[in-house]
Amino acid sequence: MPTGRSNADVEYRGHRPGDMGWIVQRHAELYHASHGWDETFEAMVARIVADFLGSYDPEREQCWIAEVAGERAGSIALVERSTTEAQLRLLFVEPWARGLGIGKRLVSDCVRRAREIGYETMTLHTVRGLDAARHLYEAEGFQLVEERPDRAFGHAIVDQRWRLRL
Repeated sequence: MPTGRSNADVEYRGHRPGDMGWIVQRHAELYHASHGWDETFEAMVARIVADFLGSYDPEREQCWIAEVAGERAGSIALVERSTTEAQLRLLFVEPWARGLGIGKRLVSDCVRRAREIGYETMTLHTVRGLDAARHLYEAEGFQLVEERPDRAFGHAIVDQRWRLRL
């Protein structure tokens, strides 16, 4: 775990073999530790990753990995929902790397790439209470369009859907 780093030490790259398994593992571990979410969350992330890899179109989709001193520190994915709609998925930043601007850069790069491709809208699904991520989405212009109570990952949650007109 690199320490004493600045945002100048962060590198961003596309995904490589092994990265997607790491994304599933770290999501499961981090959200279990921070929110007590059970293995159904890990299964959902694994399905998202499997779907992404199974139909990956590098012309219309992308996954970014942030690295600090060669160690993976965060991820995000741009996924095609339709020819006009993209979806932001798989965002997270390792706790030791927070404060370096990684989340902000990942969200910004994802939205910029969606615009370059020509998508008209971008959506994302999350749950209430993930405030650091919510601030990133709001700063990029996403608006909350739907909230509904649900039960998932072994807990009562409030599912949220956000949208951005590109």
